[in-house]
Amino acid sequence: LRQFLGLASYYRKFVNGFANVAAPLHRLLEKGAEWDWSKACQSAFDTLKYHLTSAPVLAYPDFHRQFIVDVDASGDGLGAVLSQREEKAERVVAYASRTLTKAERRYCATR
Repeated sequence: LRQFLGLASYYRKFVNGFANVAAPLHRLLEKGAEWDWSKACQSAFDTLKYHLTSAPVLAYPDFHRQFIVDVDASGDGLGAVLSQREEKAERVVAYASRTLTKAERRYCATR
């Protein structure tokens, strides 16, 4: 949830009322908060997910512009965002993520 909110916050300028929409999810991450995935949390998650996968955040690729690849990895999974700079903003072209298999989790991280 923390990683999802981090990604969503990066694109917050495209989501009207971002702070209000994300508030139920942020409350789950407060110190000492009981984890209760309520209908409000699900609604906030679905709303943010919709905004992250729709225009103006998600865009068609322009093959005449350079692509930007942002990647992240942990011991459990991989993630990537393919984007392009358009005027003063980055526009997402695609997201990718997956969980590592048990065998992949044992791979050497330095090779």
